[in-house]
Amino acid sequence: QVQLVESGGGLVQAGGSLRLSCAASGRIPNINVMGWYRQAPGKQRELVATITTDGSTNYANSVKGRFTISRDSAKNTVTLQMNSLKPEDTAVYYCRLTGIIDPTNGWGRGTQVTVSS
Repeated sequence: QVQLVESGGGLVQAGGSLRLSCAASGRIPNINVMGWYRQAPGKQRELVATITTDGSTNYANSVKGRFTISRDSAKNTVTLQMNSLKPEDTAVYYCRLTGIIDPTNGWGRGTQVTVSS
């Protein structure tokens, strides 16, 4: 079983920046995808960005050019640098780790990001 702990959420004005971090521990597959998802009130959880073990990234269109995902596979951490934040980025952000071959699928508890206009 994998455990994920997020940190770095908070309140920021529109146009500002925040950096989210997630640390994974426990049973971590060697080949995996780490990523960030978000859920705004009344909406479904959606993908924000993912990064594979070999560094391949994928972003939601709404965050391309503003958010950057990175990882340190040796430390099992993933980071989301969020710039030029907009009020519509307000949501609870969740970290996720999934195995590509292994069926591991873990979620963090989430961290709140609030962007004021």
